[in-house]
Amino acid sequence: MTTVEITRFRVPAERADDLLAARPAMLRDFQADRAGFLGARLIRLAADEWLDIVFWGSSEDYAESRRRGANRPGIQTFFSLIDSVISTEEGTTTDVVGA
Repeated sequence: MTTVEITRFRVPAERADDLLAARPAMLRDFQADRAGFLGARLIRLAADEWLDIVFWGSSEDYAESRRRGANRPGIQTFFSLIDSVISTEEGTTTDVVGA
């Protein structure tokens, strides 16, 4: 099973393009700095809301990532564009990532 981080957040429409432009650098920083990072999907919802689904090798990997926070420039830039976090949840998959 894979640990899944699900974060729902708001980004004003005028910063949406900046968020999308910042995403690749954030993902590169996660790959370089976060053990157990398996990948992520960003979903645009209605009313300036987004859903970020991040896959981790374990619950411990996810917890360590949260502890590190925005410790790299690409992560910091992406996070700085978020107006507010609505919710964050942790779960596990019952199938294979990418299937």
